Amino acid sequence: MADAAEKSQNPCSICDEEMAASEVLRGGSACSHAFCPACLTGHVRAKVESGAAATVRCLDASCTGTLDPELCRAALPVDVFERWCAALCETMFLGARRTYCPFPDCSEMMVADDDGEPVTQSECQVCRRLFCAQCSVPWHAGADCAAYEKLGRGDRSREDLMLLEMATEKKWRRCPKCDFFVDKRGGCLHIVCRCKFQFCYGCGNEWESDSCTCDDRDDDDSDSEDEDDGA
Repeated sequence: MADAAEKSQNPCSICDEEMAASEVLRGGSACSHAFCPACLTGHVRAKVESGAAATVRCLDASCTGTLDPELCRAALPVDVFERWCAALCETMFLGARRTYCPFPDCSEMMVADDDGEPVTQSECQVCRRLFCAQCSVPWHAGADCAAYEKLGRGDRSREDLMLLEMATEKKWRRCPKCDFFVDKRGGCLHIVCRCKFQFCYGCGNEWESDSCTCDDRDDDDSDSEDEDDGA
């Protein structure tokens, strides 16, 4: 009898189901409305799944109070609580440029605090792996963002990036037609690639084109063939 009397004094504000005192949940400190775990969970889940989890108001339609995640935590499934908190965190950075760790097993959100300067090489605050905040990919050592974007999807392996890094260090020139790397060890700037395209080793433009202004184009009329393997 005592249990029945206790429950009759604690009905859920939504479904009117009677609750024991231990089952009563008050999700906000600004109101006194009490709910059962099922109603509270259903309400928060609906808000999270609809993308409206930034501000979850009291379930009572006449109340303007908001729910506190910590007060609701005990009644919520772990995934619902975590998604709700993630949505709240994102609202704290409205207007800020956000970036995400590109590694699938992490995907942590971060603020790109660039102070007006482009941020490229970054370290994830959680998994501590390097990534490019501009390209949103694992860090492409040896290639700037422009060079990386020009690479085909099948040319972005670690080995390809290592080759790009070596080419940059050794100042190799890449054929503008077939992308083969050329290492000039002597002779003039006139290069005849293995694909037969002719270009200037100094600037990379097509040989004898108006866009090439290198001074020593005519110093030596002998052709320089490509000498090193490339990508």
